[in-house]
Amino acid sequence: MPTVLRFDGLRVVIYPNDHRPEHVHVRSADGEAVFLLHCPAGPPVLRESYGFNRPQLTRILAQLAQAVAELCEEWRVIHDRH
Repeated sequence: MPTVLRFDGLRVVIYPNDHRPEHVHVRSADGEAVFLLHCPAGPPVLRESYGFNRPQLTRILAQLAQAVAELCEEWRVIHDRH
């Protein structure tokens, strides 16, 4: 599971054998959330979350929005290999 971005102690992961639509998993020691990317330009949208509170999700969403183009490119690179 390639980690494609790190911030605030969180890992943003794209699983190579995962399904469409394009999305990322944001993981911490206490939770995981899945965000749809809406490639190529976003905006990312929360699909599901376990263990994160609303303020944390708001901060995560802001970070993903800043990196959405790069995350979409990472998704394409990872999934074009398989």
